[in-house]
Amino acid sequence: MSPNRLLDQRPTLPELARQALSSVQHGYDLLAPKFDHTAYRTPEKVLDATARALGGHGPFADGLDLCCGTGAGLRVLEEVCTGRAVGADFSTGMLAEARFAYATAPHPAPHWVRGDAHALPFRDGTFDLVASFGAFGHFLPAERPHLFGQVHRVLRAGGTFAFPMAAPPRPGTAAYWSLLGFDAAMRVRNTVWRPPFVMYYRTWPLGDVRRDLEAAGFDVALEPLAELGRRDDGAPRCRLVLARKR
Repeated sequence: MSPNRLLDQRPTLPELARQALSSVQHGYDLLAPKFDHTAYRTPEKVLDATARALGGHGPFADGLDLCCGTGAGLRVLEEVCTGRAVGADFSTGMLAEARFAYATAPHPAPHWVRGDAHALPFRDGTFDLVASFGAFGHFLPAERPHLFGQVHRVLRAGGTFAFPMAAPPRPGTAAYWSLLGFDAAMRVRNTVWRPPFVMYYRTWPLGDVRRDLEAAGFDVALEPLAELGRRDDGAPRCRLVLARKR
């Protein structure tokens, strides 16, 4: 058992408050031992659906899980990649948990790399696939072009950048007001408190994301993850964004 792991326990409110008053990096270092017991971890059903969808576009050679956290998404890469599976994150605490989680795995352990998504520590054209799960709320809209440029740089010609995107809640629903309130509270927090903690749910609308991907040199396709269901208006609850490097 990891000495800092508390199994079957979620973070307490004081622990979450301490994280929220920290920087993004330090906050995740603090939360890391309990992260997989929170609602922030990507659900298994989303990982399963993504793996099945990507399986129809592969196999891929080397793959990168960008902002990998505790490594939940690495199993997707292991299913669809025939080469190396690499996880990169800037939180040492999250990477420590990822290493522990895979320490006794029956398959070869992924490569873990501490690095900043704004300056990925990989050579040009290293990967056939870059995937990411649930991390983009930590990037402001103005950062998207540079982030997508970094992904484009480390992909080989014809390589794929893939990530699931949930449909936004319909206006007026409880989920809509909840996310609107969260983002408003975070903006107030970042106005009056330093260091900032960047985490927003409504700053990556699909149309803007698609335009920025295309401007960065990608051809973009959207694939509904049908097994995750549809909203009442018939729209898929979640799509897989497939951005192919030109």
